Amino acid sequence: MQSASSIEEINAKIKAESAFVEKLRQEISKVVIGQEYVINRLLIGLLTNGHVLLEGVPGLAKTLTVSTLAKAINLKFQRMQFTPDLLPADLIGTLIYNQKDMKFYTKKGPIFANIILADEINRSPAKVQSALLEGMQERQVTIGEETFKLDDPFLVLATQNPVEQEGTYPLPEAQVDRFMMKLMVDYPTREEELEIMRRMARTEKKESVSACITREEILRARAVLNDVYMDEKVEKYIVDIVFATREPEKYGLNGLKTLIAYGASPRATIYLNLAAKAHAFLNHRGYSTPEDVKTIAYDVLRHRIIPTYEAEAQDVKTEDLVRQILNSVNVP
Repeated sequence: MQSASSIEEINAKIKAESAFVEKLRQEISKVVIGQEYVINRLLIGLLTNGHVLLEGVPGLAKTLTVSTLAKAINLKFQRMQFTPDLLPADLIGTLIYNQKDMKFYTKKGPIFANIILADEINRSPAKVQSALLEGMQERQVTIGEETFKLDDPFLVLATQNPVEQEGTYPLPEAQVDRFMMKLMVDYPTREEELEIMRRMARTEKKESVSACITREEILRARAVLNDVYMDEKVEKYIVDIVFATREPEKYGLNGLKTLIAYGASPRATIYLNLAAKAHAFLNHRGYSTPEDVKTIAYDVLRHRIIPTYEAEAQDVKTEDLVRQILNSVNVP
């Protein structure tokens, strides 16, 4: 248990270090209209070094939001369009033989950047999707016999179309679990749509984003994130939520036992903790609350709970399962 004075000190420190957040949001809003939920979650991913998967129908500014965020921060950005004929070497690089001196040379691929936009990631076959795995988990890439460390920060922000759409391949569970959050991008409101039309229905675009945040500021914010205070009761609340996905009957959720094939992995516990702290940081607070956990729980859990065939037959979505769990687990 931390003293009131030490929490006040942490609060003051977090307020000072999180001052850049409003400046960053303001810069992004020059180009992106609305999408506050998506922008907040992308910032959480950036602060916690967690990869983010965005799902939504085409035309909802998923690509625009990610590229605008990268431009607003002075980081190296690469956009990769995933297609059915893409090869792993197109992503990570390959060895090229030079006949003149009879040696192999490494040609690095686009993965060697700070922010990777993997656009329509589920339009490529599994071998290409799995090529991302080493980079996402180990922050390194192996080409031939050599292993190369990736730059810090390194963040994969992937967009995908709904699986029901034609020409899509479902992502392997092992890869999906590497994404800290899965975001469901929805249509804009009437007011936002009106503003989008007024601003974008032009033959030339005037709005542009300039880099207002440095790499050093992001790395410093990441270091400060570790100081955000989380009470033991909130930590136990996180563990209870994750265990309720695995053993629902112990939390009075007997009806979910036949609907959940596999519960969330320990990565969910780690990411719920980190994302709750980052959510507090974005709100200029030096302590995290159960409300922070509940706010980001859907994004961290929706791709980690595997429903049974029975759940699919009853048209029960993972969103519904998470909602029932959050409503049943006691809040401290």
